[in-house]
Amino acid sequence: MMNDWAGLPATYGDVLRRAMDSLFRTFENFSEGTFIVDAEARVVWINKRYAARFGFSDPEQAIGRDCEAVIPNSLMREVVTTGKPILLDVLETDREPLVVTRLPLKDDAGETVGAVGFALFDELKALTPLFSHYSRVQEELIATRRSLAQARRAKYTFGSFVGTSAASLEVKRQARRAALVESPVLLLGETGTGKELLAHAIHGGSARAAQPLVTVNVAAMPDTLLEVEFFGAAPGAYTGADRKGRVGKFELANGGTLFLDEIGDMPLPLQGKLLRVLQDKEFEPLGSNRIVRADVRIIAATSADLPALVAAGRFRADLFYRLNVLTIHAPPLRERLTDIEALAYAMLEDLTQSRGASHFELQDDAVRLLCSCDWPGNVRELRNTLERAVMLSDSERIDARSLAPFISPAHDHAARRSNAQRLAASATATARDESPENTPLPAGVLWSDAMADFEKRFLTDALRANGGRVIETAAQIGMGRATLYKKIAAHGIDL
Repeated sequence: MMNDWAGLPATYGDVLRRAMDSLFRTFENFSEGTFIVDAEARVVWINKRYAARFGFSDPEQAIGRDCEAVIPNSLMREVVTTGKPILLDVLETDREPLVVTRLPLKDDAGETVGAVGFALFDELKALTPLFSHYSRVQEELIATRRSLAQARRAKYTFGSFVGTSAASLEVKRQARRAALVESPVLLLGETGTGKELLAHAIHGGSARAAQPLVTVNVAAMPDTLLEVEFFGAAPGAYTGADRKGRVGKFELANGGTLFLDEIGDMPLPLQGKLLRVLQDKEFEPLGSNRIVRADVRIIAATSADLPALVAAGRFRADLFYRLNVLTIHAPPLRERLTDIEALAYAMLEDLTQSRGASHFELQDDAVRLLCSCDWPGNVRELRNTLERAVMLSDSERIDARSLAPFISPAHDHAARRSNAQRLAASATATARDESPENTPLPAGVLWSDAMADFEKRFLTDALRANGGRVIETAAQIGMGRATLYKKIAAHGIDL
């Protein structure tokens, strides 16, 4: 509706003029200083308090001077040049700083004809609550950004993949090679075999190491949210959407690496969209017309049989071929039994440091028990077993008896059967060499001495069969190399 200007009271102009004058006088009375400049930034008026502050006993002495000659560091010239106000600023003086505001003065045609400045406070403590809140918010923002940046860095290196078995060395060799190129990497292997660790190590060893490493666990996200998680969404793109919109993982990982864990669980419709992004290197957030470039290196991992999923129509063949450029198989723990002792001690070290506990040591029979298990949960299950043993152990020395209750019955049975088969084979071989009829049981011999004698002969025969090579012998009999060296020294075995 248009205003009826004809109906304005006769005193309208007078009221407006008085309002402007009253506003100026209020600022002038309550501020620490006021001064006005013309279009050339020359002082045309300054109040007595402000003039005295800058060494002029009479305000008239400042009239006609350039603003900078009266008030050092003044920005009034910038205001009259640009015609834009500087609403809140800190003016440094030879005494304490001043909080000031500067406003342009314009004529009826909108041209800047001067500027007026007010020194609002001569003590910053008047704004201490505001500055304190601002500083605190800034510090929290900086800390959050640093924390987030740290969280998106590689947490593991190739050295974190503990093991010197042939299988472990081959995996690390392939992973190091993968770090040198930009192609997608597909990590295959059972759950708990260290696929995430390898992904971190590959990113950390690549040219993208200084850029973000962003992880998406596909299996942990509902299908309905995965698209938003990947590509983000515009404000109000769907019911319940964030008013500020959402940044997707692809955009967060720009310039770095996106690790897609358990990609075998990705729904088919999203597989097609992922393939399009990998090919075009760009996408549109949900509900947006904005094109986002995606310079992202993909590392995918799964414990599923992807070729079988492709054959069953549950995984796109074209996406599989796009990802299956560099494929690394993380071996299960049962295929790297010689790494178990080193892994166990590395885990114990980590557990004791994180808990501030004492140093724990595995007895030889505990190591043999660990090496005899098939570990269906792989490295993750081994760590869980050791963690439970550390928590509930009454001694810093963990033996087989204290460890046995924490071994899963499923593979404990397999271990017992395997041990029984090995012991039976050893007993049969011993029986062929030493007939019970011809070898009477010696009087006064303890069981521990008999077992020690048997162990010495067993190890001597195993070493002789391998030409005295300790590493090969340890691998063959399922014993840690360090343990075997201890046994050799304890029994005085001549190599």
